[in-house]
Amino acid sequence: MSGKLQLLIIDPQNDFCDIHGAALPVAGACDDLGRVAALIERLGPRLDSIHVTLDTHNPIDIAHPGWWQDRQGDAPAPFTVIGVDDVASGAWRTRDPARQAQSEAYVRTLAARGRYQLVVWPEHCLIGGWGHNVEAGLFDVLGDWARQRLRLVNYVQKGMNEATEHYSAIQAEVPDADDPRTRPDLRWIARLAEADTLLVAGQALSHCVAATVRDLVTYIPPERIVLLTDCSSPVPGFETLGELFVAELSARGMRLATAEDWR
Repeated sequence: MSGKLQLLIIDPQNDFCDIHGAALPVAGACDDLGRVAALIERLGPRLDSIHVTLDTHNPIDIAHPGWWQDRQGDAPAPFTVIGVDDVASGAWRTRDPARQAQSEAYVRTLAARGRYQLVVWPEHCLIGGWGHNVEAGLFDVLGDWARQRLRLVNYVQKGMNEATEHYSAIQAEVPDADDPRTRPDLRWIARLAEADTLLVAGQALSHCVAATVRDLVTYIPPERIVLLTDCSSPVPGFETLGELFVAELSARGMRLATAEDWR
């Protein structure tokens, strides 16, 4: 456990915490982040860098209810899955007619990629709102680490392009050639690649953690990545996606550990 050590925390935000008022609570998230905070306090100066990704949305977003309507003009309920046939048949269409062709092309591209179908989530992590904030206890610990180390925590926003989902912190589900925010930031990836060991934690295991790590191993050998298994939980109902991710990446060399393993 020597060499350059970095920590990547995926989306440790209020809206993903299992607390009152959260838009998309992940069971166990608060305890997960408590263990991350304790790890930062414990490792202190051994951490060369800390990176924190922030899911960042506006109310009008392709994965929010306000983008879509059915034949009666009603918005989809949260967790509705919208596939190619749903859009082609008119079962779901965009509220803004100018977005219809673009959105139909989007779901077709998702289907071709085979990673995730379009899920309509509750409005979450709205920029400027409480749900976008880092969970308070972890935020305080991150600030203390920065003051003690005289280093900046590297905050990375993702999801600002309303026409594509952005589970992975590396790139959007369907990158936009005209929007560099949806494509890999090679300077940031180079910083992550400096780590001999990259600890990964955060929410949610089934989606944003899984998608980020899957993209990262294109650039970083998977054996340098350590998933902190007690610091990440799946979205309820999507547990199988988290299990498949862990099995797949472990087979490719990603290491598994608990926060307590790092002292």
